[in-house]
Amino acid sequence: MNIGDIAHTPGVLALINKYIPQAEVRLWASTDLSDEVMAMEHRRFPQLKIVKGTLSADGRASNADLADALAWTDFLLHGSGPSLVAAKDVAAFAKHVHKPYGVYGITHGTNPPTAEERAVFAGARFVFFRDEPSLTLARSQHLSSPLLDFAPDGAFACDLANDSAADAFLAAHDLAPGQFLCCIPRLRFTPYWLIRNTPKDEKRHAYNEAKKAADHAPLLAAINAVVRETKLKILLCPEDKTQMAVGKEMLYDQLPDDVKPRVVWRENFWLTDEALSTYRRSAGLFGHEMHSPIMSIGQGIPAIVCRWVEQTSKGDMWRTIGLGDWLFDLDQSEQAQRVPAAVLALAKDPAAARAKAARARLVVERYQRDTMAVLARQLT
Repeated sequence: MNIGDIAHTPGVLALINKYIPQAEVRLWASTDLSDEVMAMEHRRFPQLKIVKGTLSADGRASNADLADALAWTDFLLHGSGPSLVAAKDVAAFAKHVHKPYGVYGITHGTNPPTAEERAVFAGARFVFFRDEPSLTLARSQHLSSPLLDFAPDGAFACDLANDSAADAFLAAHDLAPGQFLCCIPRLRFTPYWLIRNTPKDEKRHAYNEAKKAADHAPLLAAINAVVRETKLKILLCPEDKTQMAVGKEMLYDQLPDDVKPRVVWRENFWLTDEALSTYRRSAGLFGHEMHSPIMSIGQGIPAIVCRWVEQTSKGDMWRTIGLGDWLFDLDQSEQAQRVPAAVLALAKDPAAARAKAARARLVVERYQRDTMAVLARQLT
């Protein structure tokens, strides 16, 4: 449902492949990993073995493939995510499998740590947080581990590609490489009730409705400015399956007649490989999401991030990698008003924007190299 959530895994796999090429990897995937996404990952990593399943509280694997993988492995690496997503499985691993493990690039602080999470952190050889506020909070809560530090979100290293699909879409919509910007809208709370079998949250729906006009006003103003003052076009595109409708309602349908002909609304969802191939062909990206900008910067593509309080602290990583002036808190009216000018500046001077993105990419790569060296030492 979300190309950014997908990107965590191939990103970390790419890092291991680059920095520890001698390591053999088996992916312990979530149970909802689809055949389509597995096929995409296998195109990039043909030898990758994927297992699913869970560990019970008494340490029993739910299937034979997982049991074999746990017996085979030397080290368990918990990948990037919004929290210690697999805390229960990692806790069972620590208690019953008795092999070393570590945590790579998570956000911390949505909820206070449970006793189980504290134990997982304490038993880890290292815990890397993907944003400085998470690291600061963990230290203030006296979470213990031999190493608590910062590591970029694994999605920075995602390098999936589907060039043929991207080229076909661009050709069909008269979008030339380097001559368009991508824009991603979203609501404050993802309306999951529209895309999976879950009850509608009336309170969150009402909050989204109350905020959506003001939240999208900076993006709309940026689109109008870019189209009117440059030769670039705009592609409205999604990071999750709910955002095509949001882009249509809150951006495309709101455009004035002189702007709309140079704005393309993508009405169908895509997977991470086609999206990333499209971002690579763009002049840059802006919007309300985080992981499409992360993937873009990982490929040297300029990306402006707009955030609000409901989206946790992960956006702060933009400051750590030197892109603080491309990070905007839309809860602050003064910052929201500066978004159109920032997007327009990117559009008018793409060379400078790419140079800035390249510098940030080098910062990310330095952290990736150093943190993968920590993992490599654990494997030797």
